[in-house]
Amino acid sequence: MNARQDDGVEPIAVVGLAGRFPGAATIDEFWRNQRDGVESVSRFSAQELIDAGWPPQMVAHPDYVPASAVLPGADLFDAEFFGYSAIEAEISDPQQRIFAECAWHVLEDTGHDPSRFAGAIGVYAGCFANKYLPLNLSANTKFRQSSLAFSARTYNDKDFLATRAAYLCNLRGPAITVQTACSTSLVAVHLACQALLNYECDMALAGGVALTVPLVSGYPVVAGGLFAPDGHCRPFDAAAGGTVPGYGVAIVALRRLRDALADADHIRALIPGSAVNNDGSAKFGYSAPSVQAQAEVIATAQAVAAVAPETVGYIEAHGTATPFGDPIEVAGLAQAFDTPERGFCALGSVKANIGHLDAAAGVASLARAVLALEHGEIPPSINFDTPNPALRLDRTPFYVPTTARPWPVGATPRRAGVSSFGIGGTNAHVVLEEAPPVQHNAFGGRGAQLLVLSARTEQAVADAARNLAAHLDRNEDLNLVDVCYTLQAGRRRFPLRRHLVCRTRTEAIAALRTLSAEHEETAEQAAGGAGKHPGGDTGGREVIFLFPGSAAQHPDAGAEIYRSEPAFAEQVDRCATLLRPRLGYDVRQLLFPSTWRGPDEIHDDSRGVPAAAFCLQWALAQLWQSWGVRPAAMLGHGDGEYVAACLAGVLDLEAALDITVARANIADPSDSQRAEFATVVARYERKPPQLPYISGVTGTWISPDEAMDPANWARQLGEPMRLAEGLRELVSRPGRVLLEVGPGNALTSAAAVQHSTAERALTSLPVPATTSSESTHLLDTVGAIWQAAVEIDWVGFNGSARPRRVPVPGYPFQRRRYWLGPDSGRYEPMGYEETA
Repeated sequence: MNARQDDGVEPIAVVGLAGRFPGAATIDEFWRNQRDGVESVSRFSAQELIDAGWPPQMVAHPDYVPASAVLPGADLFDAEFFGYSAIEAEISDPQQRIFAECAWHVLEDTGHDPSRFAGAIGVYAGCFANKYLPLNLSANTKFRQSSLAFSARTYNDKDFLATRAAYLCNLRGPAITVQTACSTSLVAVHLACQALLNYECDMALAGGVALTVPLVSGYPVVAGGLFAPDGHCRPFDAAAGGTVPGYGVAIVALRRLRDALADADHIRALIPGSAVNNDGSAKFGYSAPSVQAQAEVIATAQAVAAVAPETVGYIEAHGTATPFGDPIEVAGLAQAFDTPERGFCALGSVKANIGHLDAAAGVASLARAVLALEHGEIPPSINFDTPNPALRLDRTPFYVPTTARPWPVGATPRRAGVSSFGIGGTNAHVVLEEAPPVQHNAFGGRGAQLLVLSARTEQAVADAARNLAAHLDRNEDLNLVDVCYTLQAGRRRFPLRRHLVCRTRTEAIAALRTLSAEHEETAEQAAGGAGKHPGGDTGGREVIFLFPGSAAQHPDAGAEIYRSEPAFAEQVDRCATLLRPRLGYDVRQLLFPSTWRGPDEIHDDSRGVPAAAFCLQWALAQLWQSWGVRPAAMLGHGDGEYVAACLAGVLDLEAALDITVARANIADPSDSQRAEFATVVARYERKPPQLPYISGVTGTWISPDEAMDPANWARQLGEPMRLAEGLRELVSRPGRVLLEVGPGNALTSAAAVQHSTAERALTSLPVPATTSSESTHLLDTVGAIWQAAVEIDWVGFNGSARPRRVPVPGYPFQRRRYWLGPDSGRYEPMGYEETA
């Protein structure tokens, strides 16, 4: 990969990041711990270890260190969310379970819903050795007697990690399990980048997971081995004695830069280059590292990225803190950098904070470096006092920072390197670069914003609202428009939907906390989930447009919408231009008398109100359609039927306006005037309706012949309108949403009278007597329509604002414990002998 566009190859953008780590349930917590220098290694009492299932003789052994960087809650899983039965969840390797949850969260972090993503999404991932099947399931009678015991392999074997995540998240790109020991997840990142550059997919997830059994554990110390005798990992320190076992999961989401920019993605960092190689046999032994191979993989990645070593300000090293490994790694780095400059590049290792995550170690290191670039801050290296003299740091470009420090902007973009080296010799190095500057949009027009949430259970709704409120409270620089758009366009839709209309971040926080409290109370009374699978409710409800005609028209109706919604204003202006030669004045002066000033003097004109009503209702209908809300059928009351006919394609807009004005000229519908009106209608081409609508004359669906017959149009002038019959016909089919497309609620109220259990009836504009803001009312109706499972075109809804996708909290999984242990409750002592 090459970051230079003139070479024809572009960088890869990191557009999503998710993970669960020791001491950190989220990426935000992970970064705070890294920045604050928190060591997340847990220490256990003998009794805690015995209660976890370790034999007392093992715990008492002098070479056993009662410490590790564990992952709390690794035995918990939201089985209902992913469509698992209880037994399926119990027989699944916890690694596969938490990897699936993390995959869901990283997709949410991108701001893209896979079901609406225009392209293929791939998965490249690996995991630690499965301990759950041999130590728990195979030693459990319930499992051995279960019919699912014969199919347990697909729930446990590493071969199915990537494909299981692809299945559960509905991803159709390549799904490939990667296994190269400690370098697994960084190799997965390299392979995902290559797949994107080869157009094998359009987004790629790359990561790894590591869990052991029991979940609470220590480790044995072997002389010259990998693990530290004191339970502390001290990379590059003179007292370094090895690393500490760590467990967790992390995944990054990657896209080609041009695609990420086109979709206004949140780009956390760029990957301009990466490389993978192997040591071969030119080393002391199979598990030994190689200076030359490590130097070559680093230099190759930098060459592919076209990056000068002097421009790299931070290296997130493999950093296992072994007396043998650290000097070899620094020697390889120094050889790859090949520069006389000294002490300009910070050196760190996440393993000091969270231990060695094995198959997930490389992506955990990548996450730390990405966040350092994103925040413009170099995290401290903890457990570091005195440099290991074998490193000869004073003769290298590297230094070890012991406190967090700002990462100053230089002549080139901030850059970092990430190394991960696997036992057996597969080495990976990734070059990172800070994201390009974001061009913030000046959002104008709409004063209020529509915030939407959905979940599968009442408790999940409450948790989602509470988590989002806390996120907005912590991040004052977040633009509410961006947050709302991310939730609108970038999240899966679930059956339980809620919406809020907010003007400010503070208002949103308060409303979310109120919503959370309401659903928390409801959740206490509710039981069970809301469905079988994570696909959610795909909607499909029909919307019926109701046009109230000129009877509902009043001055300044829609004035606020005209100022805030360009799509509405464009249609009003279009109608006004067409009407001017027919009326002799600008109808906008009649529509918006309190704000529109023009040169025309308007006297009493019977044609004005119907023309204004048509303009308003036509423009509202076009606005709704620009937002993806298209009618399945329509009804127009009186001259409102002309709007329905025009929208159905019976007449073009100019003809419909002419007919509206012509009808307004008829005060007393005598037979001769009806004939005259029929003559006016006959002048214009009429076509069969492309959308069904109710005829006011018959109270039922208009036929093509009736729609095109001028005499039928003339019948409206003298015969009573059969509104009640028409409304009954509309509500006779269940699952419909009635939307009044005009001022007030005359027709929706009449529909409720016709059918006491009528489908949801909504209005576009508030009742004239109320003091409600038109914009707030309209947005509230959009939310109510979405809440009724009608899908909105959120890109169209946001129009020219072009908001960005930003990280917001992911789905609050409702986890329960799913765990089968050995019948004895104890684990084998792994070779420890009982001592006297």
